[in-house]
Amino acid sequence: MSFTDATQLWNERFDKEEFIFGKEPNEYLVEQVSQYLKPDSSVLCIADGEGRNGIWLAKQGMHVTGFDVSDIALAKANQFAKDNQVNIQYSLCDTDGFNWQTNSYDAIIAIFIQFADPEMRARIFKQVHQALKPGGIFILQGYTPKQLEYKTGGPSLIEHLYTEEMIRELSHEFEILDLQRYEKELSEGARHTGMSALLGMVAKKPI
Repeated sequence: MSFTDATQLWNERFDKEEFIFGKEPNEYLVEQVSQYLKPDSSVLCIADGEGRNGIWLAKQGMHVTGFDVSDIALAKANQFAKDNQVNIQYSLCDTDGFNWQTNSYDAIIAIFIQFADPEMRARIFKQVHQALKPGGIFILQGYTPKQLEYKTGGPSLIEHLYTEEMIRELSHEFEILDLQRYEKELSEGARHTGMSALLGMVAKKPI
């Protein structure tokens, strides 16, 4: 999908008064941040949408950079940041258009980035590894194939969903600190509500 098509698709989704994924941060992210990240960390949020995760991180004292393909989502995110009196460096781009500077971030966050097909997903894991500082942390949350039964959010294409084996393989250059597959009720805005089949991973770029 071209950048323009992706922008159009996501703009249509985000073009509402409500925050389609809610305003609260992702639960798995919150749990892992308390364990692995410190205030003052430099953090990149991939496809941060309306800003619920990036803004929460900024409120914890992190220096947050983020990007998204939807200018409508980023307008909402920038206003949300202002309302919360935090400052985030957002840019309008997709994962291939972002400037992945080597050894730049203490942490990179990827929450439900399942717009990525297998080729893009492989590129993202390489880009994340490149952009993390040695010892940096990668936090990922996504849906597993069982989510197709629940239909409470996420893509309908099985190749966009995560299995443990796939994530282990993609993370071969990282040290995996946490990898869990579980089922849980989510309440993250209108688009992620109800029983969900999830995978969460925390991985570290070796020093």
